[in-house]
Amino acid sequence: MEKKAEKPVLLDLRKLDFVWDYFIICSANSSPHLEAIYETVIKKAKEYNIEIHHTELDGESKWILIDFFDIVLHIFSQEARLFYDLEHLWKEAKKISWKKFL
Repeated sequence: MEKKAEKPVLLDLRKLDFVWDYFIICSANSSPHLEAIYETVIKKAKEYNIEIHHTELDGESKWILIDFFDIVLHIFSQEARLFYDLEHLWKEAKKISWKKFL
């Protein structure tokens, strides 16, 4: 199974919020895909000694949050992403191009 997240968005919250600096928002096309993305991120974080503050799983495999202190990764099912619409909620945040990091 392909583990690549779909439609990733990086939001710069530094000028809007005092708790987090960035949100990474992405989608998965199924529950197994969502869980595979989560497991891969956790594995890579351990591999690179990146500390995870905490994780939250909704129990229905629709939304997983991984808190890296200043950066929070939101992995959504496609339906949950539309429902919670964090991009709209944080619409004043600057969207950063992934090309800077590739």
